[in-house]
Amino acid sequence: MNTTIAAVDLGATSGRVILGRLVDGVLHTEHITRFGNEPVHTLDGMHWNLLNLHRRVLAGLAAAERSAPGEIASVGIDSWAVDYALLHDGRVLGNPYHYRDARNDAGVRAVHDRIGAAELYQRNGLQHLPFNTVFQLSTEGALLEFADQMLLIPDLFTFWLTGRAIAERTNASTTGLLDPRSLAWDLDLADTLGIPSRILPPLVDPGTPVGVLTPQAAAAVGRALPIVTVGSHDTASAVAAIPNTGRDFAYISCGTWGLVGLELDGPVLTEHARQANFTNEGGLDETNRFLHNVMGLWLLSESLRHWEPAATDARRASALAELLDAAAKVDEPLAIFDVNDPIFLPPGDIPHRVETWCRDHDQPVPRSRPVLIRAIIESLAEAFAHAVHDAARLADHEVTTIHIVGGGSQNTLLCQATANRSGLPVVAGPVEATAMGNMLVQARALGALGPDLRDIRAVAAASSNLTRYLPR
Repeated sequence: MNTTIAAVDLGATSGRVILGRLVDGVLHTEHITRFGNEPVHTLDGMHWNLLNLHRRVLAGLAAAERSAPGEIASVGIDSWAVDYALLHDGRVLGNPYHYRDARNDAGVRAVHDRIGAAELYQRNGLQHLPFNTVFQLSTEGALLEFADQMLLIPDLFTFWLTGRAIAERTNASTTGLLDPRSLAWDLDLADTLGIPSRILPPLVDPGTPVGVLTPQAAAAVGRALPIVTVGSHDTASAVAAIPNTGRDFAYISCGTWGLVGLELDGPVLTEHARQANFTNEGGLDETNRFLHNVMGLWLLSESLRHWEPAATDARRASALAELLDAAAKVDEPLAIFDVNDPIFLPPGDIPHRVETWCRDHDQPVPRSRPVLIRAIIESLAEAFAHAVHDAARLADHEVTTIHIVGGGSQNTLLCQATANRSGLPVVAGPVEATAMGNMLVQARALGALGPDLRDIRAVAAASSNLTRYLPR
């Protein structure tokens, strides 16, 4: 059975529309469009430019329809997690905030004034991150009382395209308001925190038909394309496309963030897991993604942005490739710094912060750009290796292989360093795991794949160029 589908994949720094054709058990992909996703700073904080993203999504879907006229059977939308829009009578109330905005600290204090960290972990199973939705919502004040709906980012785009308001379950699991055992909204917790339960939309699973494009959207795209939910948290889609049909693997979904963890049958809610700052999030087919967030390639991209603020994305990519080549030749003592230190979360001068951290912790201070890049790579690899071994220990789960998917799978220096520091083989690829997982969930919903998650992963493996790194 041959099937054509489209993925809208919105990342924290860029978005893309990708066309997929499933032919004889192999998914062939075509990049239709790629566009930047830059935050906007105003007097009241840091926001997403969602109207521009919506315009680019419509243009991308129109281009996909022109590339495959009348062939696209469905569209799926995924994005980064935790961020949301508040609505009243279907209208967005203000510009949604960026998760790196400084308001989050006040939200953490407000939540912990009502419920302690240990009890909160028992209720929602989430790693403590100051930008978790539950903390952000607690800063909204009177706006929260006026709102009648909260939609996470991919659900907002689904609403704008179809007029139907839902909450896809994998992304809802990142809010801090979902019970990780029942996978239902924890209405008592919402009440405890002063969050009106009326704003929480109906939950649906990946693979649920939502509807077709509204007449307005269809006019912009060229046809009333059907929308099907996918693992709308981009990491859930990426993990669905891990090219391994077993269970003895760890994964690193490596982009702006490095999401490092295991796929399990249920949550791990022990005090040891909380203290290790591991999270439990929903995966495809009610699996549990037991993982730790590591700062990820943000450290590289933000360093390049600081060094070359006026450069194009292509120029920065070229500059990074040159720096990685030079970094591979570095032969001097390197700092291994804590990539998860909160000082690295806000945008800005990452190189100076790394130098300051090293100086304050009696580590060798990088004196050149290649040395700094190599220190970032080795520090990320060390954090990845620790997270893999911690996850295996906390979940009592055997790991024999690490799969790195996403943009980080192209970074040979990082992949080899991760293998070296973990002592485990690393399999790199697919690069576009998120879009691949997105499209294969749609294909399954359309009846083009078998019902088992292993059916999706077998196609992912058959459709990927994989590179294996052995520890040195």
